Amino acid sequence: MHLWLMVHHTEREIVTPVSFHTYIEAGTGLGILLLCAAVFAFRIMGREQAEYVTGIIFMLSALPLVYLLLTASSFNRPVIYYVQIGCILLFIAAELYLDYIQKTDFRNTRAIVIPYVTLFYGGTGGMIGIVSHSGKMYMVIAVILFFCMMFLSIVQHIKTGM
Repeated sequence: MHLWLMVHHTEREIVTPVSFHTYIEAGTGLGILLLCAAVFAFRIMGREQAEYVTGIIFMLSALPLVYLLLTASSFNRPVIYYVQIGCILLFIAAELYLDYIQKTDFRNTRAIVIPYVTLFYGGTGGMIGIVSHSGKMYMVIAVILFFCMMFLSIVQHIKTGM
């Protein structure tokens, strides 16, 4: 009976009501992880047009990220919150510039690809922190999505060399 009470208490903690702001945090963070996983999946399948469109949708996630950044102080978010959002926004800017504006083959240039990949994993990993403000259930989903996305990124790297 004590174990049931602990499980029941944990379930109650996981499913807590959240504000509109925390829904934006959860939706944006989980959406970014899903979109990145989809980009890798489309690369693996060789579906360039779907990858391109998904990338554009991913870049639009900058809009709710800017909203979260601007409203973070009213929700007493810690300094790391700003760093996490800053990393993903920097990655989005780099992605926009390198893949969509310049359209360069930068993935074979070590001096560019190392900071690019660092920003990518720093930004997407930071989404776990952003999502965690919405509750444990969302955080667990974000961790699972992050590992799925990471697995797909490794598979696409092996398959395509990108």
